[in-house]
Amino acid sequence: MVVSPEEPRVRLPQLKLDELLEELQARIDAARGTRDRVHSLLEAVLDVGRELDLEQALHSIVDAAAVLVDAEYAALGVIGPDGTRLSGFHTVGVTEEQIARIGPFPEGHGILGELIRHPEPLRLAKISEHPASYGFPPNHPPMNSFLGVPIRVRDQVFGNLYLTEKRGGAQFDEEDEAVLSTLAVAAGVAIDNARLYEDSRLRERWLRANAEITHSLMSGSARAEALGLIAERAREISGSALAAVAMPMEDTESLTVEIAVGVDAEAQRGLVLPRHESLMGLAYSAAAPVASDDVTQDARIAPEPARFDGLGPAVAVPIGTGEGGTRGVVLLAREAGRPVFSEKETETLQGFAAQAAIAMELAERRQDAQQIAVLQDRDRIARDLHDLAIQRLFATGMTLQSVGRFIDHPETSERVLRAVDDLDETIKIIRSTIFGLRAHEGAVGSGLRARVVRVVGEAAPVLGFAPSVRMEGLVDTDVPREIADHVVAVLCEALTNIARHAHADRTQVVLTTDGHEVSLTVSDNGVGIPSEGRRSGLGNMAERAEQLGGRLEVSSPDGGGALLEWRVPLPAK
Repeated sequence: MVVSPEEPRVRLPQLKLDELLEELQARIDAARGTRDRVHSLLEAVLDVGRELDLEQALHSIVDAAAVLVDAEYAALGVIGPDGTRLSGFHTVGVTEEQIARIGPFPEGHGILGELIRHPEPLRLAKISEHPASYGFPPNHPPMNSFLGVPIRVRDQVFGNLYLTEKRGGAQFDEEDEAVLSTLAVAAGVAIDNARLYEDSRLRERWLRANAEITHSLMSGSARAEALGLIAERAREISGSALAAVAMPMEDTESLTVEIAVGVDAEAQRGLVLPRHESLMGLAYSAAAPVASDDVTQDARIAPEPARFDGLGPAVAVPIGTGEGGTRGVVLLAREAGRPVFSEKETETLQGFAAQAAIAMELAERRQDAQQIAVLQDRDRIARDLHDLAIQRLFATGMTLQSVGRFIDHPETSERVLRAVDDLDETIKIIRSTIFGLRAHEGAVGSGLRARVVRVVGEAAPVLGFAPSVRMEGLVDTDVPREIADHVVAVLCEALTNIARHAHADRTQVVLTTDGHEVSLTVSDNGVGIPSEGRRSGLGNMAERAEQLGGRLEVSSPDGGGALLEWRVPLPAK
């Protein structure tokens, strides 16, 4: 076959043209791919920006990141308040079963910690080759390629995006890094918007709660009902497992827990707490919040009785302000493992408690005004009775007495004198009524609550430790004075016996009443009550109970020590 010398000249331009066309097609494809990726990025930014719920926004950010850079696994780690560890973790590509097998979410060690310490984009071809890497936990899927970028919210690092295992075995490139960095900027704006929205909704809930409490108090609800509202709303809005409200006791340096709702609320109600040692007492004395990272390990929480099982972070906030006086304390506790109360949360709680205190003061002022009106009305009635009724009755009696001297009929004269005596008796009754209307309560004697706290406080030096005290029910109102005296005497005798014979290091005093019966229970962890020996003290306590129609029961629990239960019925109202 003969080849023409002209053919190479024709083929060479043809080959160059094909190469140019292929290059042009590649560039067109690249431009189309870039256009599609830009559209995907814009769609992701719009999707993320639409979310106003913070948790949903975080999940949307992780999903969008995985799609944009074609990664098999993606995660968003939220940096905790201390700035060194992760407090939250949101993942894509790992099932719930895999997560359960792997174990707890990472806290920010290794490569993840590298981004926390140096918040700059980090791209790796192989994770294991980085100096900060120290391997994966068992059952963790294999991961090699890595791309991480920080998310900033108002110039503060909120968290980091972590992408691993680009699909197809490829490596993350500069374009992936640029796309992810752009998404991180949009994510920061979305997170900030979600936070602002969440804060506004939270403020609205606190305002509604304050309005509900104010309405309850101003409409004449009892104080216990208002305190219950304070505890319940504070627990709900703050996401706490337990809420308790303690109020100061008159004539003592103690607080008593009047209201408790949530986990182990029964164990909290009625507890008597010292003002200068307990968590709530310190918040009351300082008129400032007092927080605890873990109430089960806090030295300011008495170990007995056990009442915080399963709980962790807690904060005690005074009800009121230092200037206007502290009316009480509200304690909130979250479940173990939940976040501690942030400074912002504590400030919000303090504002809520201060508003509640103002509402309580307004209600008290209104009650005082109503009481003054009643007293003024009583004074007016007493004055009218004295100035009008008594004077007229006295004049009538004098007239009858003088007329009686002119009556000759003996029986008629006797009847007139009897009428005069009846008028004198009526005047005495009216004067007694006037005295009752005008008399005001002077210094009120100490109630049973205060007397019990005093007895326990006086016994503490002798015992060598402070007994725990819990009181429930209307102790001061329902228990009459004569029965209260017996209660105090029995308590003194019981604590004296423990100090002399029990060799105990823990004692619990529980005083309760339901309006029909009063019950005093004293328990200790000592050597118990011997079968032989003097029992004059127990005999005295039993005799007191029998005089009042009650009973005394003494037993030795399985765990050791002694348990004394003194119960007597209350008179019908």
